[in-house]
Amino acid sequence: MPLREDTAVIKEYVAQIHAFRHIEIRALERGYVQNIFVDEGQLVHQGQQMFKIMPNIYQAELLKAQAEANSMNIEYLNTKGLADQKIVSPNELALAKAKLDKANAEVKLAETHLGFTNINAPFEGIMDHLDVRTGSLLEDGALLTTLSDISKLWVYFNVPEAEYLDYKLHKDEEARTKVQLKLANGQVYNQNGIIETIEADFDNTAGNIEFRATFANPDKLLRHGETGTILMTKPYKNALLIPQKATFDILDKTYVYIVNPEGKLEQRLVKIEAELPHLFIIKEGLKDDDKVLLEGLRKVHASEKVEINLISPEKIRSELELYTE
Repeated sequence: MPLREDTAVIKEYVAQIHAFRHIEIRALERGYVQNIFVDEGQLVHQGQQMFKIMPNIYQAELLKAQAEANSMNIEYLNTKGLADQKIVSPNELALAKAKLDKANAEVKLAETHLGFTNINAPFEGIMDHLDVRTGSLLEDGALLTTLSDISKLWVYFNVPEAEYLDYKLHKDEEARTKVQLKLANGQVYNQNGIIETIEADFDNTAGNIEFRATFANPDKLLRHGETGTILMTKPYKNALLIPQKATFDILDKTYVYIVNPEGKLEQRLVKIEAELPHLFIIKEGLKDDDKVLLEGLRKVHASEKVEINLISPEKIRSELELYTE
């Protein structure tokens, strides 16, 4: 007879691993690379200096802007003294103040440009290849390197439409969001992931929709661009199970032999819900009290009378588990 028990099926999906943040570090000013303070593959900390662009031109521009601002400040103070004595009009004082404000703004702009010659890490991460060397002439926006924040990883995988619907209709919210990651060497990663987002639209050409799971990466083991396999567990409550060897296929349909109350064989069409090691989960075609023929399927025919040795489902399951080991 079939076996009833709670079980689960593990679904596998090819996955792409991405850093939580993965950005390009680019030069904001034109100039020569004066210093490189970091190396490829290095862990850099937030705010750590990575590159220095030769600052001579920008330092000169700052000095020029500061001198102009000092000159405008003196002119403003002189005009203010005259305005207090009613010698010049308020309009002339306002014009002097406007010139001073403009000069101070030029100082701020020059300071900003000079600051762009110091390129610091915007967050803690792992550096990729260096795209420049000391002495390289850079244009605005030139690529220096890339930086990956791998404190946690975003793992993307595509799920077929039918399995997406099963996922969304599953009632156990906590269980359905947890996934595991099998790495390229076949080992399962020691951190569980959580499904956090699902893309808005299906890919109509493939019939898939993209999921994103987030994994912690405390040991910095995983890196941006790796591949893996997402393992998603789908539970089946009170599933009806039979051994795979009790079935046979005719064309694209699956059948079993049932022993009826008269001791004769009946060929029964069954629909398989899912597959486990050596077992099928039956969706339709069998009842709990059906007697399923397990051995000798190739030696018998439908309507043939047979003598049977009835074995309990529990004993069959234990034998299959022993065989699996």
